Amino acid sequence: MREQEKMIESQVREIYGRVVYTHKTHEKCADLLKDRSDCLKIIEIFLSALTTTSILVIIFGDGCLFQFLAALFSTILLCLSLYSKDFNLLALAEKHKQAALDVLEIREELLSLLVDIKIGNKPIEHFQTKRDELNARLVNTYRGAPKTINKAYQIASKALKENEEFTFSDEEIDKFLPESLRKIK
Repeated sequence: MREQEKMIESQVREIYGRVVYTHKTHEKCADLLKDRSDCLKIIEIFLSALTTTSILVIIFGDGCLFQFLAALFSTILLCLSLYSKDFNLLALAEKHKQAALDVLEIREELLSLLVDIKIGNKPIEHFQTKRDELNARLVNTYRGAPKTINKAYQIASKALKENEEFTFSDEEIDKFLPESLRKIK
């Protein structure tokens, strides 16, 4: 491989590594936001039930304690509703999911570009043009993507480094392929 191709390969590998992390971070961010939304909905339902129960006890019974509890649960529920109104976590999770899919498409094209560079049957200008096109698409994707949260990055990092969520052994890949395409026989 010529020196120029090695330089292009090195740069594309660096971009590819960042894109793998970005993709996984957006996936994990979507999961986190969906979980938070689900948790908020459960809390809202629980508080609604407690408020309703307290009000029914007041109507059919007697007690200042239940009046206080009804007011407290109702106030907390109002605060949660106001928070939910301003931060639609499900819509934000969906945007992260879409960003992950957009980045996934570019990631796969970067992988193909790396294979093409290794094969080496095209001029260096072809690789440079393709790299520049993918970089431009990547920047546009990043512009339209929602900001990720630090916790999602930490989870993604652990998933990629420790849990090896993005890596496969030859044996694992062979299980998906017909026997004639398997590497290990």
